Amino acid sequence: MSQSEWADKDYYGDLGVSSDASKAEIRRAYRKIARENHPDTNPDDEQKLAKFKAAASAYDVLGDEKKRKEYDEFKAMLRAGGGRFGGAGFPGGFRRSSQSQDSFFSQGGPAGAGGFGGAFEDGGLGDIFGGLFNRGGAGGHQARPTRGADVETSITLDFREAAKGTTIPLELRGNAPCTTCHGSGSKSGKQATCGQCNGTGYTSENRGAFGFSQPCSNCDGTGSKITDPCETCSGSGTVNRTRSITVRIPAGVVDGQKVRLAGQGEAGPQGKPSGDLFVSVKVRDDEVFSRDGDDLVLTVPVSFAELALGDTITVPTLDAPVRVKIPAGTADGRTLRVRGRGIKKSSGKHGDLHVKVQVTVPTSLDDAAKSSLRTYAQAEKDSGFDARAGWAGNPHK
Repeated sequence: MSQSEWADKDYYGDLGVSSDASKAEIRRAYRKIARENHPDTNPDDEQKLAKFKAAASAYDVLGDEKKRKEYDEFKAMLRAGGGRFGGAGFPGGFRRSSQSQDSFFSQGGPAGAGGFGGAFEDGGLGDIFGGLFNRGGAGGHQARPTRGADVETSITLDFREAAKGTTIPLELRGNAPCTTCHGSGSKSGKQATCGQCNGTGYTSENRGAFGFSQPCSNCDGTGSKITDPCETCSGSGTVNRTRSITVRIPAGVVDGQKVRLAGQGEAGPQGKPSGDLFVSVKVRDDEVFSRDGDDLVLTVPVSFAELALGDTITVPTLDAPVRVKIPAGTADGRTLRVRGRGIKKSSGKHGDLHVKVQVTVPTSLDDAAKSSLRTYAQAEKDSGFDARAGWAGNPHK
């Protein structure tokens, strides 16, 4: 986020604090929002992801005293100028008075000149504008990246691997730390202060009434310079190669979910932090199980006798099989619940196992079985049982 985009932002509003909030209040507000909206715990919630990013951007500015001071001054300048840049190059039509420019900019200008008065006594408009636009004027030199690039890859897991969690090896090709200089880019592992910007990372220039700053072209905005570049990586600190990593996939991932592994992306230049790795997960269907959130669901075939008389059957789980009691008179299609035999939750607890019983009708019977079944059928009628009693389509109703 460049400071030139601050005009559209309400960082205090993004954190839900007042403009006079203390540093501790700002920190507490940011931590609360980050904890409630973190993408690791809300991977598929775009609204919470946007709120998390907005809070992070706000804290990046308001959590830094220097940036916060510049932000407050900039917003005050916009309010005084009607919230826009206009007129003769100044907010709200601010014009140069007969007073000398040098005196005007260094002293903050007279109170009647555009209505700013002494709002910029700490360095003048030239310094404010140089800071506001992220130390980069039109056509300015881009600073070197402060971290490595993010990497995205995809994997396919069996249902049970996704449900229980697994560890898989991955091969990735991209920028990795140079093994010769250990990622520093320097033979000696040391960097010297840049002589052109004196370690500030930016240089300034005057353009008429304004002073603009931009990243130093000699050190790419880092403030330091390698004087003995590594021959293997030519001073970049990274080389393009294939690397092998082991990725831990947590229990309970669902099809389409992305798992973020911080710091496992491409290496940053000259020892800068690595980017992140995002692993997109595809889950194969299982022949036995399906899932409903953290609960496992399965359908088990049973006989009519097991439902009518009751029985105890053995069913599979993600671990060892368990025995499930079927009460006498259980209806076909009823679901029985086994607590704690589902998928492990992030809290450490488990979901439940839902067992649906489904009658399987024999396609062939021997004479003895047929005779016994006919005897039962007659006894069933004699007892007054009617399978279609109460059914809306019963013609004898």
